[in-house]
Amino acid sequence: MTAIRVMVLDDIPQVMEIDRLSFPLPWSENSFRKELTDNAHAYFFVAEAQGAVVGFVGYWYIVDECHISTLAVHPTQRRQGIGDVLLAAVLRHALALGAVQATLEVRESNVAAQTLYRKYGFEVVGRRRRYYRNNDEDALLMTAQPVRLQGAESQGVLE
Repeated sequence: MTAIRVMVLDDIPQVMEIDRLSFPLPWSENSFRKELTDNAHAYFFVAEAQGAVVGFVGYWYIVDECHISTLAVHPTQRRQGIGDVLLAAVLRHALALGAVQATLEVRESNVAAQTLYRKYGFEVVGRRRRYYRNNDEDALLMTAQPVRLQGAESQGVLE
């Protein structure tokens, strides 16, 4: 069983390893630390299985919008529904705060992520040209309005 809980500072090394394995431009330790300690609008969660962090997600809540800033699952744990559970947990949390829309950017080439986001009502509403610095790939701007839960909303435990 995968449990979803609030990320704490002690999770940063495991989260950074997943981030490094998942993205060509991983976040720094300082970036994660600042999100957890200095950003009153940031909410970060981890997926934990058998005592290990296997995925994470972060979002910023501003006014009535949930902006998902990052979501990743350890490569050895993918295709097991963990990303689905993380996304559902974030959307459930944002809805409880009063979110009416959710937004995110995703690489144009990341079809698997786009498929997951569409399951939750996200639609492509724009494009950010050459958004990713490592290869100048475009980002698709996706928005879900209204925010809705679908699929894994009853899975996982959000502590």
